[in-house]
Amino acid sequence: MSASPLLALPLDVRAASSAASSRPASALPSRPPTRSNGGASHGEAAAGTVKPTVQGPLTNMDVAERLNEEEKNKYIRGKELGEGTYAVVYEGHLRADPTQLVAIKKIKVQKEYSDGIAPDAVREIKFLQELRHANIVRLHSVYSTRDQNLCLVLEHLPRGDLEMLIRDTDAVRYGAADIKAWMGMLCRAVAFCHDRAVLHRDIKPNNLLVAADGELKLADFGLARSCADPYRPMTANVITRWYRPPELLFGARHYTGGVDVWSVGLVFAELVIRNPYLPGNTEVEQIGLICRALGTPTEENWPGVTRLDSYTVPTDRVYPVAGRENFLGPFGTVGSEGVDLLMKTLVLDPRRRITSRAMLGHAWWHVDPRPTPIQNLPRRNVAVAEQEKERERERARMAADLKRRPGEVGGTSSGTGNEQDRGSRVARRLDFGRK
Repeated sequence: MSASPLLALPLDVRAASSAASSRPASALPSRPPTRSNGGASHGEAAAGTVKPTVQGPLTNMDVAERLNEEEKNKYIRGKELGEGTYAVVYEGHLRADPTQLVAIKKIKVQKEYSDGIAPDAVREIKFLQELRHANIVRLHSVYSTRDQNLCLVLEHLPRGDLEMLIRDTDAVRYGAADIKAWMGMLCRAVAFCHDRAVLHRDIKPNNLLVAADGELKLADFGLARSCADPYRPMTANVITRWYRPPELLFGARHYTGGVDVWSVGLVFAELVIRNPYLPGNTEVEQIGLICRALGTPTEENWPGVTRLDSYTVPTDRVYPVAGRENFLGPFGTVGSEGVDLLMKTLVLDPRRRITSRAMLGHAWWHVDPRPTPIQNLPRRNVAVAEQEKERERERARMAADLKRRPGEVGGTSSGTGNEQDRGSRVARRLDFGRK
């Protein structure tokens, strides 16, 4: 195929691009055509298109390099949308059609994996290629850059994430019908993954993105893995702490889709109260919050829990398992059926916890109020979101200024390390004794 060697494209795209790549290497231009007048030719101006320029001679590349270069030149990278520990996300668009927006996720080179691709990047590419669903973010393409960074071209989701909607209590108002619509999309995505023996292992509001039409999309499959082999041990160090189930906090090495269901339940609770339900600062504190809110895990309510490697409870007091009355107070706005579903997702014993497929058959979906249509779901003002991002970037710049050593100037430099560059970064010493 003539696209990225890491990505299997649809058949229609593959057929169209294979014809171009079947030409001999001698037929490909060794360098972009140059014009003395600096403008496009008459034919290009009439067609309204500009030929993409390719960096470097394609004839000196092997097949994989040439395919990667062709794929990379299909897209133009724009402004930065956000940065995390392992990746930076940019806005981009197709070179042939600037109206077709995409999100380009550049995965940073990690020192411990300098000789290859980081496992989280491999997992994300693998599962996004396999999982095609309306409520899972779509992967369009993959290519690498000259500095060995891997770039994932994803669908453009301009409405931010679910966490932004939850936190924006001043501008965003929503009710039980809206919560039911969002939860329905999330449960369908998780059930689709579990039906294919895939665990997401990092479900949280920050990883639930909102499309332009209001559709909710499950994203960030860097911690996902297949659970087809029930006898193969898995790591317990997954899922963000606030959404981590007790079996992982106790060091379980064998688990099922119940870990994702617990996270879904905590997202459900957070949508209702508009705050994290169990926000522990440490793992010990997280276990303590679970004990006080839902009950202390014991052999009576969870047979075999004391045999887990890291089983411990922070206090000697044994809290009883929370009943319906404990949930009706803070979560009663979703009705008795909604409370019943929430309770079944937050069962301590993972073997008794409801499955993702059973969640879709719960009676809550069939009682009033009906889920809000996607086009009528509350949305966050994009302009306000951009202003908040700019304010966050400004706060980050101010924090960098405060961390700078006394005498350093915040301007840019060429980074060559010579005396002239060093002088441009350090303030001039003032001699007040000189006349």
